[in-house]
Amino acid sequence: MIRIGRAGRTLGRVVRWTAWAAAYVLGLVALVCAGAWVWWQQEPEARGTEANALWARHQWVGEPHTDAEYRALAALLKRNRMTDVFVHAGPFEADGTVPPAKYRYARRLIEAMDEYAPGVRVQAYLGQIRVVDGDGVIDLDDPAVRERVLRTDAAFLDLGFDGIHYDFEPIYPDDEAFMTLMKRTSELTRSRGALLSVALEQPTLVDAAQPVYKALLPRGGRYHQLPRPTKEFLREVAGLADQVAIMTYDVTLPTEALTGWHFAWHTRTTLELIGDRATVFIGVPTYRPLLEWAEELPVALRGVRRGIDDLERPPKRPYGVGVYAEWTTRPGEWARYRADWPPAAPG
Repeated sequence: MIRIGRAGRTLGRVVRWTAWAAAYVLGLVALVCAGAWVWWQQEPEARGTEANALWARHQWVGEPHTDAEYRALAALLKRNRMTDVFVHAGPFEADGTVPPAKYRYARRLIEAMDEYAPGVRVQAYLGQIRVVDGDGVIDLDDPAVRERVLRTDAAFLDLGFDGIHYDFEPIYPDDEAFMTLMKRTSELTRSRGALLSVALEQPTLVDAAQPVYKALLPRGGRYHQLPRPTKEFLREVAGLADQVAIMTYDVTLPTEALTGWHFAWHTRTTLELIGDRATVFIGVPTYRPLLEWAEELPVALRGVRRGIDDLERPPKRPYGVGVYAEWTTRPGEWARYRADWPPAAPG
């Protein structure tokens, strides 16, 4: 009977401590949500900017289009004040090449944009799943692969593209091979008077946690360490690239206020960190995310504007948003974009 009584008292203490812990966590969650909601009610003062980008589908270089279709694309870019369009022209094969048949209509697209949307820079959007811990497609650690990537880049610049836009994933902040490729590509693009831009995951919240993640989580496989760039890594990349696009989407937060805070925080911290070194595009989504009611274009744009409001001074380089993507954006979203983001037209 005594042993049963002690067991019962022990169980009771465990239950009480568990209940207190659960109540504490729920209380913190409630405070965070309430604080975010109050913060979210303030209307942003900042307007949008003149430097904005759009990711466009592969069919523009891989399939034939009519003159009317090219005119429509040009009109969309001009109406929504896009300065850059990243046209998917890859992906790279494992050996670092892109078969010419995949982009056989690229020159026609470039000619059409030069005619119908002069001033909009058309960049070749190239990337692949990077081999990490045995998983992936392209092995950037192989110098021969990197050389073929550079030759492929040169071929796209020869066609008349205004720049190279890299999207290799995953990229971790200690990826020396990727940085070597960035340095070589920067030399290539600058020698041609072209742009180098790169898409990266959203930065870490706490850089100091990265060694812990690296020790506890693999980088290959289904459940892996998130490839978040550190502050030092972002500065190094921004020193080589002309433009850095932050893939701020895929938030998966349950409320508009929390999602808006996410976009505001990344906007402010990224612009403060590298806005004087490179043009920054904060990625905003128009695809259908997991929590569509919270992560939508108006929420993202409002969050970006709140982040700009929090800056002590504007960055020295141009900055704006990158819309992901041309093939998922509906007419109503474009109308909302024009209402919420671009600055007033001059005159």
